[in-house]
Amino acid sequence: MMTVPSGSAADPWPIRPLLAALVDDTSLLQPRTVAPGVDAVVSRYLAARDGHYGGLVGRLVCPASQLPAVVTELARAAPSRPAELALVVDTGLGAVPKALSTVFSRSSLLTPSTVECAAPPDVDGVWLERVSEFVPDEVTPVVEPRRPVEGDDEGTEAWLAAVRKVAEHGCTPKIRMGGPRASDVPVTADVYRFLQAGLESGTGGISAQGFDRIVHEAPSGSFPRGRHGLLNLIVAVARMTGVSVSPEPVEDALESTDGEALARELDELPDAAVEQVRMVLPRCGVDPDPVPIADLVALGLLD
Repeated sequence: MMTVPSGSAADPWPIRPLLAALVDDTSLLQPRTVAPGVDAVVSRYLAARDGHYGGLVGRLVCPASQLPAVVTELARAAPSRPAELALVVDTGLGAVPKALSTVFSRSSLLTPSTVECAAPPDVDGVWLERVSEFVPDEVTPVVEPRRPVEGDDEGTEAWLAAVRKVAEHGCTPKIRMGGPRASDVPVTADVYRFLQAGLESGTGGISAQGFDRIVHEAPSGSFPRGRHGLLNLIVAVARMTGVSVSPEPVEDALESTDGEALARELDELPDAAVEQVRMVLPRCGVDPDPVPIADLVALGLLD
C-alpha cells in the first residue's frame, strides 16, 4: 500500500493516501453550550495537525461568525504553516466576501479550502449561481440541502432533487451523518440515495459531516437508528464506484459493525482505486476529541 508523508516535520509516521488529510475538525459547529472555547479548539487542532499522525488531519471547520476569534487565536499561536479552513456560512451569503477577504489577508495563518452553506428549501439555479459568484475559483463551494424528517416521502424526493441540482451546478453536496439528537442520524436508505444522487449528477464528489465514531454503532435506546461510522462510508463509496472487489451491497457496508472486515476491504484497494475513492470523498467532518487515532491503529489502518 502506497503511503505519503503527513507534511509535518514532527511526524515520523507516514499516512496512507486513503486517510491523508481526511479528518476535518468540526468542534466549532457544536452547540455553544457544549462546545469547547475557540482557544481550546485552535490549540488542539494545531497540536493534532503538527503531531505524530498529523497527516490524518484536514481542515479546521469554522463558522463565519467565529472567524475573528479564530484569527486572533491563530495569530497568538503563530503556527508554522497556515491552517486549512472550511468556512461555514452562518451569517448569510452577503457576509461571505468580507469573511473571505479576512482569510486572504491573513495568508500566513489561513488557507481557504471550502465555503459551506445550507440550501434554502426552494434551492434553484439562481441561488446556486449566487453562491458561485461569492466563491472564488480556487475555493470549493459546498451546499447542504435540508434533509426532511423520516417518513416524509414527498420531502425526501424534493431533497434528492436538490442534491442533484447542487451536484449538476458544480457544487459539492453535503450530508449530515450525525449529531446530538437521534433525528440528526439519517436512515441508511437516505444515505444510499444521497450517494446515488450526488455521484450520478456531478463530478465534484460529496461531503459528509457529523461522524463521532469510526465504525457503525448498532441501534440503541438513545439512537434507535444506530450511528454511522467513518469507515462505513468510505467502504460504501468504494463499492458504489465499483472499485471494491466485494460483491456485498452498498447498504450492508453502511450498517456493518465489523470494523476488521471494513478495514480489510479497504486494505485490498489498489492505489488507483484509493485515488478514485478520495476524489469522491475528499474530507469528512469528525469531532476529533481525540482525533480517532487509536481506533485506526487498532484496525491496522495506521502504523
